[in-house]
Order: sequence, then C-alpha cells, then structure tokens
Amino acid sequence: MLKPPVQEKFTQRENNRSGCYVSSRNHALVKKCTALALLLLAFHFGYSQYAYSIKLTLRPYRHVKVYLGYYYGKIRALADSALLDANATGTFHGKEKLPSGIYFIVSPRKEILFEVLLDKDEHFEISADSASLPDQVLFTNSPENTLFLSYSLYMAKEGKAIHDQQIALSAAKDRSDSTLIRQHITALSQEVQLYRDKIQKDHSQSLLTVLLMALKEPVIPPALGPKASQSDSLYAYHYYMAHYWDEISFTDDRLIRTPILEPKLDKYFKDVVVPDADSIEREVDHMLLVARVNKEMFKYLLVYFVQKYINPEYMGQDAVFVHLFEKYINTGQADFFTDKYRKFANDRAYSLMANLIGQPAPNLIMTDTSEQVRQLYDVDAPFIVVCFWDPTCSHCKETVPKLDSIYQAKWKSEGVQIFGVMVDGGKDAWLKFIRDNNLRNWIHVYQTDAQHTAEIAGDRPGYRQLFDVYQTPILYLLDKEKRIIAKKLTYLQLDEVISLKIKSVKSR
Repeated sequence: MLKPPVQEKFTQRENNRSGCYVSSRNHALVKKCTALALLLLAFHFGYSQYAYSIKLTLRPYRHVKVYLGYYYGKIRALADSALLDANATGTFHGKEKLPSGIYFIVSPRKEILFEVLLDKDEHFEISADSASLPDQVLFTNSPENTLFLSYSLYMAKEGKAIHDQQIALSAAKDRSDSTLIRQHITALSQEVQLYRDKIQKDHSQSLLTVLLMALKEPVIPPALGPKASQSDSLYAYHYYMAHYWDEISFTDDRLIRTPILEPKLDKYFKDVVVPDADSIEREVDHMLLVARVNKEMFKYLLVYFVQKYINPEYMGQDAVFVHLFEKYINTGQADFFTDKYRKFANDRAYSLMANLIGQPAPNLIMTDTSEQVRQLYDVDAPFIVVCFWDPTCSHCKETVPKLDSIYQAKWKSEGVQIFGVMVDGGKDAWLKFIRDNNLRNWIHVYQTDAQHTAEIAGDRPGYRQLFDVYQTPILYLLDKEKRIIAKKLTYLQLDEVISLKIKSVKSR
C-alpha cells in the first residue's frame, strides 16, 4: 500500500545502476541481468512492504526492547516495540501506516524519553543518547521532526528564562524593579510569539503548525460601540466562546493523537458552556455535525461525549447522554461500539429515560409495614423525598438516621413527605432498623415477591431500572405533581434544594 515518490525514484536509481542492456545476441548477459534485476526487485519489495519504518539508535541501550507510544486524548498507549541490537539499533515498522499525531519513544523501563511527530513521512531515522536528552537527538530524512526538535529546544530555553524572571518578580523589592522585570517578561513572551508566527508562516502545512494553532487562546479585543461599557464582562464571555475553536478543525483527526484536544474539550464544557443540558446538547450536535465528514474524529468525539455524560458530574446532565443515545447510538451511527459497550449504553439509556429532571417520576406500587398496598402517586404533599435504602448497607445505616433528623426538625412542618423504599436487606432487618431508629411518619414500603413476579410476568420494567437504583442510598425529590426536581444528591444538598424551593413558593 505504500507508494511514496521516494520509493519510485529509488527503484529507478537502482535499476539504472545495474547497467543492464538486453541484447538478443547475448543470452548469457540477458540471464545475468535478469537475475540481478530480480534480486534488486526482491530487495525493493522487502523494503517497501512496510508502511512505516523508523530506525532508532538509542545509546547506551543494547539487547533490550524499546517502545513507540502514542496519545489518544488523555490515554497513552504503545503502538510498537523494537529490539535493539549490539549497536543500540532497532527498527519500528509495520504494514499499515500509523495515524498522524504526536508519538513518543519509551525506554525499557517504560519511561517516556522524547516525542516524535508522525504525519506524511513515516520513513526516517533517529539517533539519540538517553544520557543527554533532548539535546543529543538527531533526525535523518525527517524535516518535520528536525523542526519540532528545534522548537522544543527553543521553548525549553525561553521557558526557563521566563520562569526565572517570574521568580525574580516575586522577590522584587520595589516598584521600579517590578516594572523592569515585567517589561523583560513581556519582551521574552513577544519573542516567543514571533518565533511561533514565523514557523506557522514558513511551514503552514506542517503538523507542528496545526499543534501551535490548537494551543492558541482567543485574544479578546476591546468592546466597541455605544453599548460596550454596559456589559463588558458579557461581551468578553460571548467573544471568547464564539472564537474558542477558531484555530481547531474538527475534520483534522491528527489532533486526536495529541494531548491537546481533550483538555480543550474539558475546559470548554466545564468553564465556557452553560452547564444545562439544552446548551450542552446544542454544542455537542454542532461539533458532531462538523466532524461527520471525518470518521475518526466523529468516533472520538462521540465516545468522549458518551463517557462524559453517561455518569455526569452534575445533576441533570444525564439528559445529554439520553440525547446522544437517541440521536446517534440508537440510529446506527455508533457502529464502532463493541456489542458489550452497546448493551451497556442501551441499559443506561433506558434506565435514565424514565427519571430525567423535569419529567414525571414513574409510579411505585408497593407494600407497607402493615402489608397494605401503597402507591407513590397517592401521596399528597408539596414535596416528596423518595429514599431507596438497604438496612444492612453501612452507608445507609449512617445516612438514613441523619435524613430522618432533618425531616423531623425541618421538612415535616413544611408538609414534606418521605417515601422510603427498602431495596435489599430482608424484611426482618428492615422492620428492626425502622423500630431501632424510630423512623416515624415515613411511608415505608417494599416490593413483595408476588409483586416482583407479577412485574416480570407483565414484562414491565422494575423500579431499579426506572429509578436507576444500582447503589444505596439514593434520594429523589419530587414536586406535588410527582415531577422530578432533583436526584442522587446527598441529604445535605437535598436540604438546600428543599429550602430554596419552599422559600420560592412562599415568596409568590
């Protein structure tokens, strides 16, 4: 599959060197030349069978394995290994081209020694001495890496100079010294930027330029116009958000194999995008739409978003995962998922669909301590706390009494009702815990064996799936209409939400 122009020239050059001239009057010469041509052809095919070939001399290692690693977002993994011979030389090679990106050489002790850029040309040589890195690294037939090394050495030098000046600034004795040091730092920073600009201008198509552009942050210009002074902070936010991705192309999959893209995604969705599900979904859909023309980038982004929101950091953002499931996974656009992961995603989606914030909670029809059937939707209260718990769970043993204390001290007088659901632990342990901890005025319920059997026979989803109950305790807060206000908060966080809700109702 490898067909670079260099190899075509190599083939021609070798054949020309043979000096063969086929003459019908000299059969011996024909046989001799044919044999030589076949030998050269065999050598050529032996060389060109590798889509990538990186010869490495890494002193002082001998007779040991070294490794070629790569980034995949925040993940670092190994792509290949090579056995170094008595001359400290070995070769990484393979029959399929490596995806472009930042790679790194790894020592036998699995230490990252230095980084390497792989892009269009994946046939070159490296010579290095591990005792004096990165100064003693030499690239042959790789202008991209020679440029990358020069940039790295320059940045190490200038970075140290700026760092030294920052230390001096912290120790400055007066304003005059501080001013001079700040001016020096500014001058050094400007030199660095000019150096980067020159690289981007002179090597506009290089991978290094793509990386430098991706590292840029939006520079917010002064607000203009008659309304500028009224909302400077809002202007700055909107400008920053609108230009955050200016220098990054979601069709360039080279960025996947760098440690640059994922931190920028993390920052954007943590610090820039409004954290409600609707705002996140709009951004996610836009990025995936742009990336659709590049299969690898689309795959990377979809997996990133699924993993981020399948168990989100903030309440309510699980709606983003449900959106991803309905729009992309369930429509066959995630055909790269393994069967196991697809099943996991399916199960999580169907568990979350029934308990999204703002949606009506599923009804619970269970049996109380007096063997009477009770329904969640029969509870008449301005707010209902649904507590899924287990009397044998250590966390429940600690949390449930504290939950009851807040209920008795504050919530009960405001009309709040607790609907407590025993998940596991057994009926006897459940009743004993209720008595021992004097859990009064709760609606205590559990699911009988008969109710569970009828549920299965009717092919109805169980409460564990409907309320995503896979650990205990789990708390939900419902309003009078049984809509979900909050879920999976601590009892203290739930207290804050209830206090705010009650205050809001009273202020109307």
